[in-house]
Amino acid sequence: QVQLVESGGGLVQAGGSLGLSCAASGSSFSSFAMAWYRQAPGNQRELVADISSGGSTNYADSVKGRFTISRDNAKNTVYLRMNSLKPEDTAVYYCHARSTRTARVYWGQGTQVTVSS
Repeated sequence: QVQLVESGGGLVQAGGSLGLSCAASGSSFSSFAMAWYRQAPGNQRELVADISSGGSTNYADSVKGRFTISRDNAKNTVYLRMNSLKPEDTAVYYCHARSTRTARVYWGQGTQVTVSS
């Protein structure tokens, strides 16, 4: 069983920056593909960025050039650095893990990010 705990959300003005962290319990973190999703009120949950076990990254068009996903396998942690934030980035951000060995999927509890205009 893997538990994911997000931290780092909060309130920021438009144009500002925030960093999110997701700490994973358990072993074999390096074998997990990790991702950040977000869900705004009334919207479906959407993929923001993902990073493979090998370190390859992928971003939603809406965040390209502004957000950076990274991972530290020694700390069992994945990060999301968010720059040039916009009000439309306001959402609950969720950490997501998928085992490349078992295909099991895990979700964090979510952390709120609010960007004021």
